[in-house]
Amino acid sequence: MYAGRDMTELSMMSITDWKDVELGYFHHALQQMMPYLNTEGQTIHREIMDEIQNRGGTKELQM
Repeated sequence: MYAGRDMTELSMMSITDWKDVELGYFHHALQQMMPYLNTEGQTIHREIMDEIQNRGGTKELQM
């Protein structure tokens, strides 16, 4: 179970400062809800995916 910072706290900081586990958790959560996300939610998910790729992809995340 995820026990890290919530999206409210994370949204007030740069995505480059998120921990790997936070990126992984919210990527998975938003991926599951993708059909229901509005434009803002889809943008946040895309930024998370971009940051994961910048860190070397999901296999490189330290979860």
